[in-house]
Amino acid sequence: MPKMKTHSGAKKRFKVTGTGKLVHRQAGKSHLNEHKSRQRKRRLSVDKVVQPSDAPKIRRLLGL
Repeated sequence: MPKMKTHSGAKKRFKVTGTGKLVHRQAGKSHLNEHKSRQRKRRLSVDKVVQPSDAPKIRRLLGL
């Protein structure tokens, strides 16, 4: 049986932490930032943990 390939799009977007959680970048920070407050931009720059309902699908795409 052939090896399973990692999904290229998923490996660019998700990261596995040391404890095994999946993290992703928060949406809404890449452009149109001029009118957003400092606090909002700072809050958007922090990585977020993936929702538990989506985690199994993402793990499969990453080959975990």
